[in-house]
Amino acid sequence: MSGPTTPYESYVYAYPHKTAYRALPERPALRDLWAEQPRHALSLYLHVPFCEVRCGFCNLFTRIGAPEGLTTAYLDALERQAEAVREALGGSGGGPVRFAAAAFGGGTPTFLTACELERLCDIAEQGAGADLRAVPLSVEASPSTATADRLRVLVDRGATRLSLGVQSFVAEEARSAVRPQSRADVEAALARIRDAAVPVLNMDLIYGIDGQTEDSWRYSLDAALAWRPEELYLYPLYVRPLTGLGRRQEEPSAQWDEQRLRLYRAGRDHLLAAGYEQVSMRMFRLPGAPAQGADDHACQTDGMVGLGCGARSYTSELHYSFDYAVDMREIRAIVDDYVRRPGTGFARAEYGRWIDAGEARRRHLLQSLLQARGMAVAEYRERFGSGPWEDFPAELGRFADRGWLDGGASGVLRLTPEGLAHSDAVGPALFSADVRAAMAAYARK
Repeated sequence: MSGPTTPYESYVYAYPHKTAYRALPERPALRDLWAEQPRHALSLYLHVPFCEVRCGFCNLFTRIGAPEGLTTAYLDALERQAEAVREALGGSGGGPVRFAAAAFGGGTPTFLTACELERLCDIAEQGAGADLRAVPLSVEASPSTATADRLRVLVDRGATRLSLGVQSFVAEEARSAVRPQSRADVEAALARIRDAAVPVLNMDLIYGIDGQTEDSWRYSLDAALAWRPEELYLYPLYVRPLTGLGRRQEEPSAQWDEQRLRLYRAGRDHLLAAGYEQVSMRMFRLPGAPAQGADDHACQTDGMVGLGCGARSYTSELHYSFDYAVDMREIRAIVDDYVRRPGTGFARAEYGRWIDAGEARRRHLLQSLLQARGMAVAEYRERFGSGPWEDFPAELGRFADRGWLDGGASGVLRLTPEGLAHSDAVGPALFSADVRAAMAAYARK
């Protein structure tokens, strides 16, 4: 493995990446996949693949708008899928089903009307079996769709966290990122969220936008801090294939990498000085803010049940989903196929990637190491019977040589501040050769 050529190779929010998934010729039954899986601390995710506009940087599975009747048809299909998945989870081998956390994402879940959001919550509770008022429930929203009636539904149904995609408080930067919005609209949405008393407000901000300076970046940070959000996510801008920006901008350059690193460090230091704690490269949280993950839930080991096209599901042996696309025509075709399916059409896994013992080790290390708290070496050894330095000497050695890694003498393996700054190089450097080859061979659509 050669050293990374850029600090921004890839944002790693899941491993293996979805572009490493392939059609599963055996199409395993969900009942069999989940038969022996622990089911006492699952995470539930519902995907809503609709947005009012598509931002220039977005490569998420979402379509612009919805013809009349499509959101109803989508919720109908989501209900059929929830019932099929709940039946598949009902086997006795893994014990009773309990959800420890839930999230609605997209797309923009609040693209749905207030009545449709009520139904979405009903599907999560009555269809999938989650108690939304008893677990952390996170919902993504945009300023234009964070209306009072929608927020009232979400709070009444147990939402504990609302994540608002702001990206920039500077009008010119928002336009440059193809994020049409005014600061007045953003501020009005933030006021409504605070009035609704959602326990945790998160804001997403982006750095590396064309024309952005340290002064304009600090302006957006201060505008966000005026609302004292419980969480802030600082995202580096990526220009990805098949996105709006990807069609018109040049390839990333060393100069742009340096700009993003400079803005990241400025943003990090500004938030730390304002009293926030760093949770990961992207995430900053106010001390004492309500926790948004159950104490017994661990992303490295516990399963994920995803509902909706665009959602992933995880067992210890298979990660699976529906087909994936970025191009709008392809997404529309996948959504259209999803809404036409009968309930029996959701009983099997169709696209995914099997997880062997080596990939399980990589996933555990990667998802632990990218958190500021790091990874307890003893927990890794207890799970796998070996130590991380035994399993990944070359990768960890390179990180240590670059000053990115605290070697774990204290019993905790963690990235240094500079290592955290290079998380988007550290994560991909831990990908296996097989996953890299599958991602490279993926035909974008």
